[in-house]
Amino acid sequence: MLFLLDQTGAIRYNPTSVYDQSLQNPAGKTLVIIPTYNEAENIESLILTVLERYSENLDMLVIDDSSPDGTGVIVEKIAANEPRVTLLKRPGKLGLGTAYLMGFRYALENGYERIIEMDADFSHDPASIASLIDGMERADLVIGSRYMNNTVNVVNWPLSRLILSKTASIYTRLITGMPVSDPTSGFKCLSRKTLKTISLDRIHSQGYSFQIEINFRVWKQGFTIHEVPIIFVDRTVGKSKMTRKNIVEAVWMVWWLKLLSIVGRL
Repeated sequence: MLFLLDQTGAIRYNPTSVYDQSLQNPAGKTLVIIPTYNEAENIESLILTVLERYSENLDMLVIDDSSPDGTGVIVEKIAANEPRVTLLKRPGKLGLGTAYLMGFRYALENGYERIIEMDADFSHDPASIASLIDGMERADLVIGSRYMNNTVNVVNWPLSRLILSKTASIYTRLITGMPVSDPTSGFKCLSRKTLKTISLDRIHSQGYSFQIEINFRVWKQGFTIHEVPIIFVDRTVGKSKMTRKNIVEAVWMVWWLKLLSIVGRL
């Protein structure tokens, strides 16, 4: 299935969706959202791996920002023959946060009970999706954590990147008080009721900040957060999308979120 959006964000083509309705795993459907930009070397293998491993009750939504390397073309070909895969194609590079928000709204409109965020580069192991789904039996948000129990489960990162990530986690916890070991993790599963409650229209951050903001809003609404350990493996092909702008945004965003919470404007 293919969705095309114009510059205003309006959907121009929206065929009737067909989904696997069998319910062998936890009740309700799961949607895995994967934002992409220049992931042609990874995306086909990732999609096929997830579909093969989770043959029941799980669909995939790829949101591609018109990748010049043909990522969207690859996904479109898969989606043409696989009803569990949907491509939402955007007119340009619009950012990680807006991609996930669009995916969240799609999930709510199409009746999904569990919504998973996942990277396209295999840094998030498809095998760990099962742990996220299992964790939803006792939580409203399950986070795949790289830093649980004073351990660091990261492979192939340069030391500078590891220090940056770990420092960001400590900094976020100190400022916000949020009891999350890995608040910048981009591998997580949210419940439908959580997304319906946290005011998606108020979220405008990107990158690290987006993950922090989602977690903070969920926590402040009183929902239950659970972390499960994952092993994060740095991409072997393609380039990281992390920018200096993302880092700077994360530094001040935690203070902004805390202020909004204090004045009751979150």
